[in-house]
Amino acid sequence: MDLTDHTVTFLFNIVLHPVTPGIIYGIIAIVALLFFSAIFSGAEISYFSLSPAEVNALHENPGKNNALIIKLLDAPNKLLATLLIANNFVNIGIVIIYTYIVNSIFDFSAAPILGFAIQVVVITLFILLFGEILPKVYATQHTLKFASFVALPVYISEKIFYPLSALLINSTSVINKKIAGKKPNISIGELSHALELTSGELTEEKEILEGIVKFGNIDVKEIMKSRVDVMSVDIGTDSAQLLSLIVDTGYSRIPVYEETSDNIKGILYVKDMLPYIYKNESFQWQHLLRPPYFVPETKKINDLLQEFQQKKIHLAVVIDEYGGVSGIVTMEDILEEIVGEINDEYDNEENNYIKLDEHTYIFEGKTLLNDLCKILHCEDNEFDEVKGSADTIAGVLLELTGEIPQKNEKVIYKNYTFLVTSADNRRIKKVKITVKKQTLI
Repeated sequence: MDLTDHTVTFLFNIVLHPVTPGIIYGIIAIVALLFFSAIFSGAEISYFSLSPAEVNALHENPGKNNALIIKLLDAPNKLLATLLIANNFVNIGIVIIYTYIVNSIFDFSAAPILGFAIQVVVITLFILLFGEILPKVYATQHTLKFASFVALPVYISEKIFYPLSALLINSTSVINKKIAGKKPNISIGELSHALELTSGELTEEKEILEGIVKFGNIDVKEIMKSRVDVMSVDIGTDSAQLLSLIVDTGYSRIPVYEETSDNIKGILYVKDMLPYIYKNESFQWQHLLRPPYFVPETKKINDLLQEFQQKKIHLAVVIDEYGGVSGIVTMEDILEEIVGEINDEYDNEENNYIKLDEHTYIFEGKTLLNDLCKILHCEDNEFDEVKGSADTIAGVLLELTGEIPQKNEKVIYKNYTFLVTSADNRRIKKVKITVKKQTLI
């Protein structure tokens, strides 16, 4: 060992040089650069993970940091380009300074493999752990807090790296136009799978997205009001009786039939009656009828919604394959498939079910399977194997038993136990459903 040149021979014949002030400054610089690497890496996660509710909260409370965050989010491409450029510059700086420090302290000419491990592997682990993984994990758990903390340094960096970020954005835009062509379409299946991967309890936003995903696969017959529940009037009804019926029911549109409910002659809009409410009983209200719009049971509700918009109507009469009336469907029925139940100040609060406990319910037999699956949070195709052409709970029981079940008769399907609590010789009125725990999601 020769100390005249202030070097020490270490393990594996590695020469260890003394630590100089330059090396100490280098270590300080690496620590600082790792801090900035953590800022830029975490900022990428935090800014692009802010929920719409959090962004709205920023707009409602425009403090100093909040204003900076909003300004950065207004140009997302510029923000992302800045973060990527800054992070790469910082990481390159860390590697250069680390290489200088290692070469200043060690001489690995006698152990090149060990030198490679120390020069490459060690700094890679440091950058990944302290510059990428830890800040991104923290930013994921404290999105808004982290975004607020790094707002000022990110904003300053955006100004510093503006020439490079502008060049990157413009070149990327040109490449996209030349190569990418049209934007790739996201299939309904991919969107549905993405929603399944989201964690946590169902939020209002997620429920709306799920409604949109399923929207195109729902037939009119799955959401229509059955003809037995439709309030309609005979075309021969006098005006006094009609006005009394309108007041009692509160409906704004009423189907009008002649002789039989299968022969719908038109739709009466109650607002059309307003100028004539003080007319005598002989007033011929029939001339106010508007032509009915008929749709088949198998029509998809997304197509019907478009037709409603084009024709500027809100109600359609649903007919079966034989031309008989199955029921009616309204604009409100369709929209409820996306946004959930819609009630105005005139609607009566009525439920087709009673929840007895977490796993036990009593349903009206006429409850649609579509509504049943929403209430039980089960898959829409849960009863596809047995429902046949049925769309209600009663219809499924008829398919399972082949006859009208008697009161207190029990039917089991998968993890569902159906108990008929009320029925007559024509229909099933009420059903008690018990669901095993694993079926609920």
